Amino acid sequence: MPFGREPSSIPQPGPLSSNPATATLARMKQDIREVLIGRGAIADRIRALADQIAADLAGLGDNAEITIIPILTGSFIFVADLIRELPLKMQIRLISVSSYPGMSTTSKGARLSEQLNQLPTSLTGRHVLIVDDILDSGQTLRLVTDVIQRLEPASVRTCVLLRKQRPEIKHFPVNYVCFDIPDEFVVGFGLDYNDYYRNLPDIVALRSEVLETETVS
Repeated sequence: MPFGREPSSIPQPGPLSSNPATATLARMKQDIREVLIGRGAIADRIRALADQIAADLAGLGDNAEITIIPILTGSFIFVADLIRELPLKMQIRLISVSSYPGMSTTSKGARLSEQLNQLPTSLTGRHVLIVDDILDSGQTLRLVTDVIQRLEPASVRTCVLLRKQRPEIKHFPVNYVCFDIPDEFVVGFGLDYNDYYRNLPDIVALRSEVLETETVS
């Protein structure tokens, strides 16, 4: 589904409040260049996507259940909203993958984290849904899917909040996509820059001066 731009302009913050929390939020809003997808559009699309997933899994029978594997950290808000719309019996197994360390705005290669990995030793007979925040190079989904397949599940489906419009992933296999977006760095709704901005309720692009130049190694 193409991304939608909401017609309302970005609210301009007034003078910074003496309340630290309000002042912090105002500074965050000042960093936004553009709202690409508003919170209302996100909520509507997640409900529609959950209906689609439920319909696809309806053929598994009344006692069907799935194992949802969110890829942390970026997908945690997305998956929290998604599972509350899914009328299915489910288990949650977390896995953490790092691909955008620190202030990087381009993928540095996907690596599994051993510190946060709740995968069982076997997924035999289980129907698995892998959930990620963004598909931009395919490295993370490819890595996690390969790991899951070795645990012998009955089926594996993949779901992403965002898919960047890049030629190299145009035909990358993914079952469910909330939004296609331009090839630019975005934050909000769980996505971060240097571990900040995850709590923004919209998906936004930051002003260029906010994004520090990456050091070429």
